Amino acid sequence: MAKKVVATLKKEGGISYSRVIRMERSPKTGAYVFKEAVVESTNVKDFLSKK
Repeated sequence: MAKKVVATLKKEGGISYSRVIRMERSPKTGAYVFKEAVVESTNVKDFLSKK
């Protein structure tokens, strides 16, 4: 299934996507937690600036 999704994301003239990983502190333990998401390339800065 993953191969089909990757092939769909790479169509010509389509929207380009980026895989973004953001590091946050857990409010419970204080340890770092990594949040991962696939977002449009135009929205990467918005995703990283969120808290």
